[in-house]
Amino acid sequence: MTRFLTPSLPCMCASFRRASRALTQLYEDALRPVGLRASQFTVLQTLSLAGEVTQGKLGQILAMDSTTLTRTLNIMSRHGWIAKRRGEDRREWRMRLSKAGEAEFKQALPHWEKAQTRLRRQLGEELSDNLMKLTQKVTHALID
Repeated sequence: MTRFLTPSLPCMCASFRRASRALTQLYEDALRPVGLRASQFTVLQTLSLAGEVTQGKLGQILAMDSTTLTRTLNIMSRHGWIAKRRGEDRREWRMRLSKAGEAEFKQALPHWEKAQTRLRRQLGEELSDNLMKLTQKVTHALID
């Protein structure tokens, strides 16, 4: 199979979005055997790290708009992966992983690790580490 050269794009947004789509496809393929989308795994992983948070805080952590996050959380709630309760303000929802969510996350983790390992092997340790730092810097520069 012949590989073609991907042209450089002059727009940083377009370049990041293209890389993001390619990365998402790698993780979607890896998580498909457990029936998870990459976005769902990201929410499970984030809640496993953050514990109980408000939906607004979760959206901030993920830099995700409210509509997209609500849609994802509703699907995950129907699966029983998210435990939600009202916050002090009745408009506020607090959420955490349910027992089923913890189990789903643990089941998916080896598939995610396989994708991580493949990517790190393809890019090399130094570039992988630098990319993680770069994405953190870009995110913090734009949302903090």
